[in-house]
Amino acid sequence: MSMRFGFCYMMASGYHGTIYLGMTSDLPYRVWEQKSKADPDSFTARYDCNRLVWYERYDLVIDAIAREKQIKHWKRAWKTALIEELNPRWDDLPLDWTIYER
Repeated sequence: MSMRFGFCYMMASGYHGTIYLGMTSDLPYRVWEQKSKADPDSFTARYDCNRLVWYERYDLVIDAIAREKQIKHWKRAWKTALIEELNPRWDDLPLDWTIYER
């Protein structure tokens, strides 16, 4: 497993819509995959989760994996609160601020 940084993130179908929680080491590419419905059978394609509404960056991939596993066990209300701390309108967050490294 790579020791580079990782992201834990949530995509949503809209304001208070369906939420997808994931983890990746390449957030811009992963968001592109989900927005373009590269895999039409995926959860994000089926439920139209095409808004990046929340993310956290970690220095180590293993920390992002651990955070994803933790949040997966949370109640929906807790996930909603986490999103709304930083993004109360559930806007689609831009990726132009992201430091992109491969």
